[in-house]
Parts: sequence; C-alpha cells; structure tokens
Amino acid sequence: MEILFTILLKVIAPVFVLIGAGAMMHRIFNLNLSTLSKLLTYYFLPVVAFINVYDSQITGDMFFTIVIVQLLVAAVMAGISSGMSRLLKLDRGMDATFKNSVVLMNSGNYGVPVSQLVFQSQPVGVAVQVIVMIIQNLITYTYGLYNSLSARHGGVKAIREFLKMPVLHALLLGLVLKSLDIGLPFFIMEPIERSADAFLAVALLALGAQVAFIKIGKINKVIIASSIGRLLMNPAVSLCIIFLLGLDGIVAQALFIASSFPSSRNSAQFALEYNNYPELAGQIVLVTTALSALSVTLAVYVSKLIF
Repeated sequence: MEILFTILLKVIAPVFVLIGAGAMMHRIFNLNLSTLSKLLTYYFLPVVAFINVYDSQITGDMFFTIVIVQLLVAAVMAGISSGMSRLLKLDRGMDATFKNSVVLMNSGNYGVPVSQLVFQSQPVGVAVQVIVMIIQNLITYTYGLYNSLSARHGGVKAIREFLKMPVLHALLLGLVLKSLDIGLPFFIMEPIERSADAFLAVALLALGAQVAFIKIGKINKVIIASSIGRLLMNPAVSLCIIFLLGLDGIVAQALFIASSFPSSRNSAQFALEYNNYPELAGQIVLVTTALSALSVTLAVYVSKLIF
C-alpha cells in the first residue's frame, strides 16, 4: 500500500496538477488551443522523440518487438470493441466513436510525460513510449480513419497524414545518427535537451486546456463500456501478449504501463470532424483521463512487481 501511495504521489499527482492548471488557465485566459497543438506537434514531440531515441539503447530487435506488441494489442482490442459494440447495439456513428475510444490511446501529451516521470533515469523506458506513440499514430490514421471515413476515402488520406508526422521524421533522424555514431555539437544538443525538459509541462497544460470545457452529463452505458475496454481490458490483453512473447525488464514495464493510458484525444477530434457523436467522444476522453489516475498507478505498481 505504501508503494501505491508513493506512485500516486510522485507520478500521478504531478500529472493531474498540471492538467488542472491547464484547465484553469484556459477557463480564465481562453488559451489558443491551435497554437498549443502546433507547438506540441511540430516542435516539442519531435524534440522528445529525437533525444530519447538518440540517447537510448534501443536496438533493431527491440524496435521490432515493440511494433509487434502494439499491433497485436490493437488487433485484439479492435475485435473486442467490435463485439462490445454489437452487444450494445450501437448505430453506425456511435459504433465508430466507441471503437476508436477503446483502441486509440493518448500516448502523446499524456503517455510520454507519464513515462518521463516513471523512467526519469532510464531513457530506454521513455524511448519505448516514443515508439509506442509512433505506432499509435499509425493505427490512428489507418484504423481510426477507417472507422470515421468511408473506405474509399480512408486509405490515401491515412497514408498522407501519417507520412507528414514530424515526430516520425525526428525518430528516423535519431535512429540514423545513433546508428552512425554521429555526435552533435553543444550548441545544438543544449537547446534540444532544454526543450525536451519543457515538454512534460507544456503537454499536460495543453491537455488540461483541451478538456476544460467538456461537460459530463449522464454516465451512460457507452461511457462505462468504453472505460472498461480502454482501462481494464486493454492492460489485460497487453499483459497476456507480453507474457506470450517472453518480454521482461524495462521494455515490458513500459509497454504494460502504456496500455493503461486513457482514450486518445484524436478519437474525439475524429468524432467532431465527421459528426459521430462528438459530445460523447469528448466525455469519454475526460472520464478515462480522470480514471487513468487509478489505472496508471496500478499499472506502474504491477509492472514493478512482475517485471
């Protein structure tokens, strides 16, 4: 119990303090969410991706393993969420929103900051989460778009959106420089490292601003089912796959902790863009983010015990 309390105090509490501060600042000052999003997408996330891959001991085999785990978990959860949707008898629009909320997780401006706190002295743990984020973006712009768009429009747009991701380019650059053992001069590394240090606060403040005005109405069966799928079933499936593949150590810890993160804000963004119950999607993101205080705490605790 003492370990659980320590994790809650040292990992989860700082996360939600910053989320709360972001929500409060947005309510008072009406922050420009578009500017915040652009800063994160085009600067902070690529910087974090680059520095953590460049400084880590990620190998080709490890990279391949992370990709396999993420794709297997996503495939299993896609099947589970489809079955749950049929049981709930959801219409087409709600079905797309529900499945996206279960399969897609907030691995960017929630997952990476949490990993930075959990693996403060272990760059490999953060690098694993960066790769998870890349794969999640691939799943988002393929599976997620497939759910939200008609099949004839989804494919080309999905590939184009994925290839435009600056974080992907930063990851590849970090891998190339690391593999060639190319050192960077101080005047380049220093700003990169300082910017990476700032990412945690900026990302969580932005997340708080994004959920500041979402209102929770009646907690209906879809929100409950989505929370169960995202925060309970996903970690269970992930743990089974990690065991089946015989993974251990920091990589196993990072992958299991990642499975406990809340629904992706992209699921709400898609719902808004394609008018698939956007209010419900926003509520799911808010509820799963709040409940993730418990799911992430337990995941960190369990990962330390078994890996």
